[in-house]
Amino acid sequence: MIEKNHISVWDGCLSTIKKYVNPQSYKTWFEPIRPVNLSGNVLTIQVPNKFFFEWLEEHYVAELKMAMREQLGEGGRLEYQILMPNHDKKIPQSGLTPTTKRDNPPPYQNEIPTEQIKNPFVIPGIKKVKISPNLNSKLTFDNFIEGDCNRLARSAGVAVSKKPGGTAFNPLFLYGDSGLGKTHLVHAIGNQVLQGAPDKTVLYVSCEEFTNQIINAIRNNAVQDFVRFYQMVDVLMVDDIQFLANKNKMQEIFFHIFNTLHQSGKQIVLTSDRPPKDLEGIQDRLISRFKWGLSADLQIPEFETRIAIFQTKMSGEGLEIPSNVIEFICYNIKDNIRELEGVLVSLIAQSTLNRRGIDMDLAKSVIKDFVRNISKEITVDFIQQLVAEHFNVSVDKLQGKTRKRQVVIARQLSMYLAKKLTNKSLKAIGENFGGRDHSTVIYSCKAVQDLLDTDMIFKDTVTDLEKKIKMNLHE
Repeated sequence: MIEKNHISVWDGCLSTIKKYVNPQSYKTWFEPIRPVNLSGNVLTIQVPNKFFFEWLEEHYVAELKMAMREQLGEGGRLEYQILMPNHDKKIPQSGLTPTTKRDNPPPYQNEIPTEQIKNPFVIPGIKKVKISPNLNSKLTFDNFIEGDCNRLARSAGVAVSKKPGGTAFNPLFLYGDSGLGKTHLVHAIGNQVLQGAPDKTVLYVSCEEFTNQIINAIRNNAVQDFVRFYQMVDVLMVDDIQFLANKNKMQEIFFHIFNTLHQSGKQIVLTSDRPPKDLEGIQDRLISRFKWGLSADLQIPEFETRIAIFQTKMSGEGLEIPSNVIEFICYNIKDNIRELEGVLVSLIAQSTLNRRGIDMDLAKSVIKDFVRNISKEITVDFIQQLVAEHFNVSVDKLQGKTRKRQVVIARQLSMYLAKKLTNKSLKAIGENFGGRDHSTVIYSCKAVQDLLDTDMIFKDTVTDLEKKIKMNLHE
């Protein structure tokens, strides 16, 4: 009998968990975990941060218990080790992360009365006592659409807004390409903090504005006032922090502000177009601090999320647009939420100026300004026709109840290709096959995949059909 170790036990756990967790969640929440020790019936695993630990305990306890029971029996227990800079802290399943002392205390202290500190947001000659949060009140969590592409970032943002400075994800570092919702999420955090704690000093600032303020402070010999002002903020949110690259003096000033805020339990939220490890021209000591909390990315939204985003913005404008037009727009605008907003604005303008309803022709006309090559949408009907012709059966039989082997294979293959090559939901695909439910579609896809793994002739047939279907996009 092979003796178990921490690696084999955790591999066994993962095999069990994989059966009950969808692939995206598995990749997000279980692939980063590392087994570190097995002592008796206690397995210790390492997680990136406290937020990770709390999320697992809140959402995946049942799966973890089941996996531990299978590997170590009824008495199996799980302990967590939270990865922290320069050293690890081990905590039990119900424990808390010990407070960590940070290095390099800031040289600046609030030695003068706050009423004497100059506000860098104030234009000379204009009195302004209260710090404005600089937020867009329309950008909230309510109109931030959640999907697999941004679930971690949004969840972390909500947690931060409920307990600013009191969670393990400080700083919260949000990253992703332009137009994916980073700025919206930051404003939502700030608005939510002020709603729950109106006495908090919340401040949003773009990195460009921040650097311009530093330049003015240096020019006016007022750097200490500038630093002290920012050290008074309870929740500081800096957008596009990557623009500090190669600006050493500005990085030094931000370093001292960051240290004071963090050691005082104040919340810091940063955004960037790339993760901390890929930032170039930023001092190592800053990058190290950016990694102290949680780094969460916002990815390109999947088709269903794009539909939801477009419908939300459409409802906000009081518009009704046919569903086939919405699907066409979201099928072609894939990479940028701002482009979706631009299409909607253009549709409204064209519809108003030309006094016509929003239909497919208008949508195609507007889309040309945003997308070079508009793809023809692959439809379930087209797939059915092509597969039926190949297997020499009628489309009616694919949609009917006949159980003849050739028809069943053609029907299952049509469902498989519809799932792979269209953006239709399982339910929508099933409805195109005589009103079958989503479980039938799932079974059909699995049956086809099994054949692909074992039958090379069938695999060649599927490959040829896929090529024919995709050729439809360029006809």
